[in-house]
Amino acid sequence: MYRTKTCGELRISNVNETVTLAGWVQTVRNIGHLVFIDLRDRYGITQLSLSRDGHAEVFELAGKLGREYVIQVTGRVTERTSKNANIPTGEIELLIDQLTILNEAETPPFTIENESDGGEELRMKYRYLDIRRPLLRDVLITRATMIRAMREYLDSKNFIEVETPNLIKSTPEGARDFLVPSRMQHGTFYALPQSPQILKQLLMVAGMDRYYQVVKCYRDEDFRGDRQPEFTQLDCEMSFVDQEDIFENFSGMVKHVFKKTKNIDLPDFIRLTYADALKYYGSDKPDLRFECKIVELNEALPKSEFPVFNNAIAAGNLVAGVNAKGCAAYTRKQLDELTEFVKASHRGLSGLVNIKFNEDGTVKSSVDKFYTEEQLKEIGKAMGAQKGDLLLIAAEKASKVRKSLGDLRLELAKRENWIAPGSWSVFWVVDFPLFEKDEETGEINFVHHPFCSPHPEDLQYFDSDPLRVRAQTYDMVMNGNEILSGSIRIHQRDLQNRVFNKLGLTEEEINHKFGFMLNAFRYGAPPHGGCAFGVDRWVMLMTGGETIRDSMAFPKASNGRDLMMDAPATVDPKQLEELGVAIIKKD
Repeated sequence: MYRTKTCGELRISNVNETVTLAGWVQTVRNIGHLVFIDLRDRYGITQLSLSRDGHAEVFELAGKLGREYVIQVTGRVTERTSKNANIPTGEIELLIDQLTILNEAETPPFTIENESDGGEELRMKYRYLDIRRPLLRDVLITRATMIRAMREYLDSKNFIEVETPNLIKSTPEGARDFLVPSRMQHGTFYALPQSPQILKQLLMVAGMDRYYQVVKCYRDEDFRGDRQPEFTQLDCEMSFVDQEDIFENFSGMVKHVFKKTKNIDLPDFIRLTYADALKYYGSDKPDLRFECKIVELNEALPKSEFPVFNNAIAAGNLVAGVNAKGCAAYTRKQLDELTEFVKASHRGLSGLVNIKFNEDGTVKSSVDKFYTEEQLKEIGKAMGAQKGDLLLIAAEKASKVRKSLGDLRLELAKRENWIAPGSWSVFWVVDFPLFEKDEETGEINFVHHPFCSPHPEDLQYFDSDPLRVRAQTYDMVMNGNEILSGSIRIHQRDLQNRVFNKLGLTEEEINHKFGFMLNAFRYGAPPHGGCAFGVDRWVMLMTGGETIRDSMAFPKASNGRDLMMDAPATVDPKQLEELGVAIIKKD
């Protein structure tokens, strides 16, 4: 055996035992007559010690060791005189009797420590070394623990894990497909699944009743910190259910995962409508770990000659603001920074009005010449202002105001440390619209995907006012991040066709893209619904990462490249010829 114990399991109770360890050399400290070695494996670090006296040959061999050498040692466990309270094995050390170098190692390009001296791109190029760092190693262990807890819960609820294919037909799901050319049928292509959406619905038609799968999905889209071209979902579907069944089952699963992984008992999850999420927080995935709601002021503003507010209301736009509690002492520089923040191109506000409710009881604003102090206090009353508070108000198109103030409340929370460390906010967002209008083309599009079932009570508006129709869709939001999206599905062929027709699809297009699914519905589709969790994002939140790259073993860089394997890469022209694929070079 290469080892009888791991580097993380020896304790004071093992003193005087003779054990064999194997692992990587973290550090070597030679102080003349003594050598100390920190030996690391997946389980932890154990200090080894070796004296020149009586072990001259082994001592000489130890002098050849470098960082990341792979070694095997046998020796006796003894109590340390200088204990290390920072590691579980810190009360003991191993006195080496035998040492074998299993493999030498070149000096790594960065230190294998949590506070590494390597930049992200360098560490991604040598990801197999990066994973040796305890920080990333523990993330992957937590990920495995979470997935095991998910399976444990779903198995206990009679869900069946079913694998679906990775080579499927291209279907419209909101992002570009990765396409795979067929060698045997030139000019035709498989698509890598953006999700197993249609397949899991067909499993419900097939009578599987409760399905889940930890599945790889693929989307050819632009990269951000919370996106990767390939990612992992926990994909689930249930038959003979309504939204309440979904909420009960998957609230329970999330609570189970938190208990198993972090020993945290989450409270029951509230439900927030999509309309209220936008109205009060400017986002359909708000962070509720702190207050600071958006307050709409169109009906609460006192009469004045201030043209910005008056023109906005006359044009049917929105005047709204947030109360930055305790921020009345902000300087002109700080206020200018906030104004520039909301004026950024992706927010687009033209500015902010500020009102300070000073600690001495006075009220000052950037619009003093248009409002009396009493009028400013009237606005403050509508926004719950107290001494020490700062009101920040915007007036423009409603979507722009809500987006900007939603971002502003997050920025204030970051600046003012409003979010308590270790706090969690997990809840459902419900009642999304079924359709939305494209602002550029005016076309009606589906908000999620075309298989979401409308609320039965809203079917009366389907033809006359489709934008009024709510979908039976729902998201789960965790600390300001969407980690689940799902819906009750359409299971009736006629209703599914109505949705396709509303989207402007012809009969030919419907049959070409979805004919196999509609044909399946002819043979008795049960009422069904489901959801999918973004596993990578959930792991990122549970482990304190900043991007989902931090939660994956081998992620792609921000430009979509695999820096370790140097992919994507060119291939042999003969392979392309066999596939019937020609490369067209752009000028």
